[in-house]
Amino acid sequence: MENSFSKKQLLIASAMKRVLKPFIKLMLANDLSYTFAIDLLKTLFVEVADKEFMIDGKRPTDTRISLISGVHRKDVRRLREYSPDVEEVVPENISLGSQLMALWNTDPKYLNKDGTPKSLPRLASTGESESFESLVRSVSTDIHPRAVLDEWIRLGFATVDTENMVHITADAFIPQEGFEEKAFFFGHNLHDHAAAAVSNILGQQSSYLERCVHYDELTMASVQEISEFAKKQGMKSLTEVFKVADTHAEDSKSSQPKMRMTYGIYFYNEPMRQSEVDDNTKGDT
Repeated sequence: MENSFSKKQLLIASAMKRVLKPFIKLMLANDLSYTFAIDLLKTLFVEVADKEFMIDGKRPTDTRISLISGVHRKDVRRLREYSPDVEEVVPENISLGSQLMALWNTDPKYLNKDGTPKSLPRLASTGESESFESLVRSVSTDIHPRAVLDEWIRLGFATVDTENMVHITADAFIPQEGFEEKAFFFGHNLHDHAAAAVSNILGQQSSYLERCVHYDELTMASVQEISEFAKKQGMKSLTEVFKVADTHAEDSKSSQPKMRMTYGIYFYNEPMRQSEVDDNTKGDT
């Protein structure tokens, strides 16, 4: 069987097998079966072939899509007719939250001298213009600040101390609760990371930033130390990029074509397989 595929195809297949394992785990954990996955893949093969493999700007025929995707022509016709594009829908609380986070991380009156977000009095009556209440009111008068705060506490974005001071958390960019919010960031972040990596391997344009640091044969204590350091540096980096992006807010009024961007950081660790440890030991002799 392997002889019918090129070395390049086998390398991609091997990489895809590793990439897809976490997604299979997620699907099985949520009672989404192999049959569902096959139907989903069939739809995606048709959609991508339809949108990404045009010739001279013209959409491919059903026959060509069937040829390049391997999906039966009758299924191609059905899926093209009844499968509308699924667009990314941003949950309302995330859309508002992004604006608030931008202000809290960039507006000088909400920042400490070292550039970190201040802890804010919850009520404007005690903090005048520098309060969580006034922060929310500056972005929206339709939603009560208390409702926003309750939601942020639920998501792990903020905490309130005994003196009624609101503190932004280190994980403010990552919702800790709320499945809708987690599912949104799961799709958004992994899509853009994968899209950058695929563009790089296909050589479609100048390489996107898509790098990582990896190290093995570490103890759990060392991994925890590195994880804390990475989290601190990562949040600092995210905040700085956030500030630069916010200086271009006036772009929305420009007549030029609009673009979007994503900048992300991740950290992961897992136990090494014994075979990996043995291989590394052999390499040291």
